[in-house]
Amino acid sequence: MIFISYNHNDSELVNVIANKLSDIFTTDKIFFDRWSIQPGDGIIDKMNTGLGEAKFMFFFVSKNSLSSKMVSLEWQNALLKSTKGQIKLIPVKIDDCLMPDILFQSLYIDLFGKGLDVAFRQILDIIEQKKPDTTQKKYENVRAKVSSNGSKTLIEFFSVTYMEPQASFAIALANTQDEFKAWEKDSPSFQSAFRHGDKVLDNGTRVNVLTFQRDNPLSPGFPYILELTQLKDKKVEIVEAFHASDSHYYRVIPKS
Repeated sequence: MIFISYNHNDSELVNVIANKLSDIFTTDKIFFDRWSIQPGDGIIDKMNTGLGEAKFMFFFVSKNSLSSKMVSLEWQNALLKSTKGQIKLIPVKIDDCLMPDILFQSLYIDLFGKGLDVAFRQILDIIEQKKPDTTQKKYENVRAKVSSNGSKTLIEFFSVTYMEPQASFAIALANTQDEFKAWEKDSPSFQSAFRHGDKVLDNGTRVNVLTFQRDNPLSPGFPYILELTQLKDKKVEIVEAFHASDSHYYRVIPKS
């Protein structure tokens, strides 16, 4: 049994990992409150049963989980059991919190520093599961927020959970190159390229694409803000936002 301990404020990320694990091990072998505790069940009784049957506990360490009394009860119980060889407690750091001193005796998985793919691979290695990860579920760490102020349109790229070393982006827009100018105030070496009709939408319409990159990685709390200034009567219209996975592929990222 695999026990997942976390705070509900971190559920967006933890849900993805739990679902990826369930695709490999099935939900019957994973204690995860979303499917392991049903209405009418005693929460403490279910937790104790889950901990009693668990071989591994993955404790997702964050500022949220460290301030939760319920989560503290789970991982401290598991820590006691681990001293008796009854369970293996594996901390998984998911934000820039300070790791409790008592957990420094164990190596932890640094999802915050190394990213989701590396962390999930380490989780599988710990469980000693060699099946390939064929899940199609994806967690998008990079998001984009679009806002307008008069003739200026701002698109803010930010990482939610961990640092993104690849800082190349693109936007598809319904404007020609002479209808706007782009500027990034915190990147004096800002580099961009405009490609006319480079993107085909689902309806067959072609739109233009502006690609750009910065020297520094994208870190939580330090967004990358691109400013597009309208030069003619047509307002800047951003269709999609993209983040480069590698030098040849850009994937769509959520835009708000």
